[in-house]
Amino acid sequence: MATFHNPILRGFNPDPTVCVVPGASLAFPRPGSSSSSSTSTTHYFLSTSTFEYFPGCAIYHSTDLLNWDLVGHALTRRSQLEMRTVEPGRCQQERIFPRGFYVWTDNIWDSSSWSDPVYFDNPGFDQDLFWDDATSKVYLSTTTRLKNRPAGSKQKDFAIHVSEIDLPTGRTLTPPVVIRRSHHGIAEGSHILRRGPYYYLLTAEGGTEAGHQEWIFRSRDGVLGPWEGQGKPLWYNGPDEEVQRTGHVDIFADGNGDWWGVFLGVRPVRRTAEDGGGFLEPQMGRETFLVKVDWVDDWPVFNEGMNITLETKGRGGHVKQSLAELKPGDVKWRADLSSGELDLGWYQKNTPLKQCYSLTEKPGFLRIYGNCYDLTWPEAPAMLLRKQTSYHETFHATMYFDPTQTGYEAGMVLWWSQFSFATIGVTLHGGSEGQGAPVRTLVCRRPKVGGGVQESYGPTLKAVGSEAVRLMITARATEYALEISSNEATEKVVIGASELTTMPPVGGAFCGVMVGLYSFGKGEPVLDPADFSDISIVEEGPRWG
Repeated sequence: MATFHNPILRGFNPDPTVCVVPGASLAFPRPGSSSSSSTSTTHYFLSTSTFEYFPGCAIYHSTDLLNWDLVGHALTRRSQLEMRTVEPGRCQQERIFPRGFYVWTDNIWDSSSWSDPVYFDNPGFDQDLFWDDATSKVYLSTTTRLKNRPAGSKQKDFAIHVSEIDLPTGRTLTPPVVIRRSHHGIAEGSHILRRGPYYYLLTAEGGTEAGHQEWIFRSRDGVLGPWEGQGKPLWYNGPDEEVQRTGHVDIFADGNGDWWGVFLGVRPVRRTAEDGGGFLEPQMGRETFLVKVDWVDDWPVFNEGMNITLETKGRGGHVKQSLAELKPGDVKWRADLSSGELDLGWYQKNTPLKQCYSLTEKPGFLRIYGNCYDLTWPEAPAMLLRKQTSYHETFHATMYFDPTQTGYEAGMVLWWSQFSFATIGVTLHGGSEGQGAPVRTLVCRRPKVGGGVQESYGPTLKAVGSEAVRLMITARATEYALEISSNEATEKVVIGASELTTMPPVGGAFCGVMVGLYSFGKGEPVLDPADFSDISIVEEGPRWG
């Protein structure tokens, strides 16, 4: 691993946290693998936030820290995660605000085995548990506003609070104590750990935008301090660097006893001088980065004290990184339509009230039944999404859709939030007085300047409804092209990335661009299924695009 490329998890994967299973066979080996795996193999499990998307709490697995597979989710049932009309960027599964919880499992490979939530009493976000081996106590650290916040304060005044809790019930045993308040006005993303004679407190400060930075403190006495710091952040990647907004760190030791840090960051596209310079809002959102950590005088040093770059210095020999092997034209994902289960990596906005898809009604196809919510609704529409993971990729699908009622619609979507998205699809349109019978029509939407989505209709389709239409979204560094074609007509919509990645009027833009498939009716369920096949994502650009 002489050098490797960051991010190690591409597409929006913020707030990473790692669990290490060192040098032993897992009690429940991964399905399809040998149960007699080497006892020298260290297994790493990494979880990231999913915010308003369902299923929640993505779980990845690796044995070399560079190549990660999505193996499941911890929150897959409405009894665990009930998200109704959530604002964009407001739901962070294991870090729910205002009441957090934890879930547990004894078989991490089985997503259905995770428990229902055990709720904490203390409110807040970015909540974290620490087991103190020295005292056998469990502590919850959480971010909430200071209760003695100065009147008229111009800062957000979010600080790290800690309480002892009863783990089986989540009950608070001691009043919350403030252990870190930041001069930036925000201290969040706390992790507490113990190494040698010291307790360590990691905090993300300055917000998760341009001022985002990571701080560390240590104490010999315990989680209540007193804490000493270094008077400066561990590092700071500023707004002019190729990697920005880094922070929300978790650190861990690998199977050899060497230390590493994972954290979120962004890699925005730089505008040309002709386009005004500066950077675009990062379409991929906040991704997961990895650097080595060394200890000097009982303080951690990240990345040899240097700022974070895409090409990163590792340890030891070379480890083949599968993402680095992708070439333009490679199919990096293809939907498996041969089983009755949906592939891992599909997400829905909010918790669906009922399942909107089937892989068994028409074998070899993903069938979607639209519900009564269009894509602007705060509820959960019949929409399946996947994360964009490269600045140069294409999303392909073939669709069969024969709508029999006006307002029925299905197609492909480029998604940022319910306030900003683009679609291209087929609908049954017309039929109003003086317009004749309704006809199958190509329809597209694009974000409007100033907010909202603009709808327009393209050519009509005279052929029978069973004819296939081909759908494609092409991503490039600064723009997207959505295209639909049949034997009769073609329609194409091109939008700039900056038109899409706008700040919503409520909530926040904490996720990344997604691509997907949808169907809906105008205030009514769609009784005619949309059948999709040949669903794939193809790499189109330079490595690490």
